[in-house]
Amino acid sequence: MGLKVLKNRLSEYVRMAAAGETVLVTDRDRVVAELVPPRSERSAMVADAFLADAVRRGWITPPTSPGGPLPPRRAVAPLAEVLAELEADRAER
Repeated sequence: MGLKVLKNRLSEYVRMAAAGETVLVTDRDRVVAELVPPRSERSAMVADAFLADAVRRGWITPPTSPGGPLPPRRAVAPLAEVLAELEADRAER
């Protein structure tokens, strides 16, 4: 289908692709894009898709070794000190 038809009926063509069909998009009788169903290995969750895209673009690097125990956590500051600083900041305003 041409770009104008795609623009006017996009939701219909997206439903077709979601149902397993490949939809060819043309511009002046030349195929310029395809709407295809998601690959089986792609997660249905949007957050997972964004994460996978960030890895592909090199923005983040997945861990090189499988998970293990997390390093021990230590507090940056005692809670009482953090609350006192917060209260002091609020008092200054």
